[in-house]
Amino acid sequence: MSPQIAALIAITALFTAFISGVFGMAGGMIFMGIIAIYLGVAEAMVVHGMIQSVSNLSRGAFLRAHIRWDILLYIGLGALPAIALMAVVSFIPSKALLYLMLGLLPFLLWLPKDKLAFDAAKPAHAFACGSLVMLLNLTAGVAGPALDFFFIKTSLTRNEIVATKAVTMFGSHMVKIVYFGIPLVVEHGTDGLPPWWMFAIAIPLTLLGTYLGTRVLQRLSDVGFRSSTKYLVTGIGIVYLLRAASLYGLI
Repeated sequence: MSPQIAALIAITALFTAFISGVFGMAGGMIFMGIIAIYLGVAEAMVVHGMIQSVSNLSRGAFLRAHIRWDILLYIGLGALPAIALMAVVSFIPSKALLYLMLGLLPFLLWLPKDKLAFDAAKPAHAFACGSLVMLLNLTAGVAGPALDFFFIKTSLTRNEIVATKAVTMFGSHMVKIVYFGIPLVVEHGTDGLPPWWMFAIAIPLTLLGTYLGTRVLQRLSDVGFRSSTKYLVTGIGIVYLLRAASLYGLI
């Protein structure tokens, strides 16, 4: 990997951490889409997991007073069946499928609220959330819109939403690192991964972006926060659908 590309990934980590700090999602989608251009799918999953786990952990730390641990318990229990399933099938998507899944995920937010009013504050819904989020994170690499599907319609405040989702995604990314990282290192070593100095630069930039994003979050109203999130991730999804169509040779 050239120093220019490694530097670009580090700068992208700052930008996307800021976006996630504000909206609690979207940043991870952008980051995955960019690094998948320059890395193989397994390598991109590992890098994405490492950088995004720092972003989510720091975001959760900044908002730790707002974390809903009761919800996290059921989300964690729900993740276990998905982990067991993926450990058996050992599935790694192609780049075209990766972008297709990234593009389709945001449209979950447009499903009718009156018919599918999932609420992470309900134990059964939180369990389902954990299963779906873990499954998507180990196939598409991200699960923000699916996770948001269980939070955007709840009565939780924006701080509770962002904080609880941050801890959820931190755990999910740690599983992703192990799932893709161990086979990658065993078969190919670390040759396909960015140099160590990229992580040394990207991690503090991620912390900075997260801090700045959470500062902006405090200036948003709950109504404005929910509306902005929906339109932002949909726009990103459309871009990724076009990318998938290009890789499949459709355009």
